[in-house]
Amino acid sequence: MRRVRYESTGGPLFLEETPVPAPGPGELLVRTEAIGVTLPVVRKVTEAAEPIPLGGEIAGEVTAVGQGVTRFRAGERVTGLCFGHGYADFAVLHEAMASAVPDTASAVDAVALVRSGLVALGSLDAARPEPGEAALITAAASGVGHLAVQLAKARGAGRVVGAVSDPAKADFVRALGADEVITYDRLDRPDWGEPVDYVLDAVGGELLTPAVAALVPGGRLVAYSSGGGTIQAYDLLVGAKSVIGFQMARIARGRPELYERWRQELWRRFAEGELKPVVHGEFGLAEAAKAHEVIESRSNLGKVVLRP
Repeated sequence: MRRVRYESTGGPLFLEETPVPAPGPGELLVRTEAIGVTLPVVRKVTEAAEPIPLGGEIAGEVTAVGQGVTRFRAGERVTGLCFGHGYADFAVLHEAMASAVPDTASAVDAVALVRSGLVALGSLDAARPEPGEAALITAAASGVGHLAVQLAKARGAGRVVGAVSDPAKADFVRALGADEVITYDRLDRPDWGEPVDYVLDAVGGELLTPAVAALVPGGRLVAYSSGGGTIQAYDLLVGAKSVIGFQMARIARGRPELYERWRQELWRRFAEGELKPVVHGEFGLAEAAKAHEVIESRSNLGKVVLRP
């Protein structure tokens, strides 16, 4: 089978031929039909000290199952997060991370919806929103952000503000249901607009300070970015504001019942037309480097997907 990998930090991605892996206990072997490209994986290629397997969201058909697997069998379609080599014709997926793909959805729908949607929905739940509250969502045109905008509205937000890096993304974000769209440089101004009750932040770094400043007294910022950054404790103290860290892996491992409930809500909202994942572009495995360039340049509107 074909697999994408690289040999040194920041090094070029290339295709190699390698044997099809065998599923271990509790694992599924999946013939991949779609693979989601994420910013954390792109960052690891350029920043990690050692080369890592290119993992992430996958969707496709189960071709074999390992010992102890009870929920799935060969021939069924699944999606989930692969921690090993996911940029490949075949990938190994742990049963606990797998979700069935409905007959009404394609593999591309699945990778655009489930993992990004779980992060969007999980970070929204972490904010503990009340009906009618105002939300600010950074990276609002991204694979996660464009779903977070839709979910915040569907969950009863009274006002949703989308923050983006480029004003050219404004029409796209408004079409998702955002009431307002601002660029990051405008958010950095004291008069950017009316404060919000909570922020879902996927950017981090220097954007954290203006994001905290955008909160009403007692407001909450949910940080789920891999971009790092620092927040001054005084900025939280004077406004009685709070910052909540959100990591999906902790939920998947520690609270599987909540993880499953979120998955069911995503598929329900998708089936009812309330949640519409958008795909920016589809690339072949040999074009993985081009897909990474789209993510690195922050030019994507929605999800970037590889199609083996």
